[in-house]
Amino acid sequence: MGDGAVTLAGALALSIGIAIQNFPEGAVVSLPLRAAGFRRKKSFIGGVLSGAVEPVAAVLTIFLSEQITPVLPFLLSFAAGAMIYVVVAELIPELHEHEYSDLGTLFFSLGFVVMMILDVALS
Repeated sequence: MGDGAVTLAGALALSIGIAIQNFPEGAVVSLPLRAAGFRRKKSFIGGVLSGAVEPVAAVLTIFLSEQITPVLPFLLSFAAGAMIYVVVAELIPELHEHEYSDLGTLFFSLGFVVMMILDVALS
């Protein structure tokens, strides 16, 4: 196989991985809606619509890739900052409201260390 086939296979694997990741992401949206009293169908549609943005944005990004490439580091930095904000402002305080806060803090720290090791090892 040529380099094009390897690149296509890699892109396909990445696309499948992102698609699989969307299932739990949709559940994270749907389950709280259901718990808040929304009907099953409305909760499901909310979860589906929250993930439907990604394929649309991916196609748009493909068409605009030449224009986006110079600002991509800034966009990725913004996304990383937004994720860190959510973790610090929402998840960590909620973690400490429950009985197993020490265990949660330990696993949060362990996850952070593993991700940093992977970042250094794979970059």
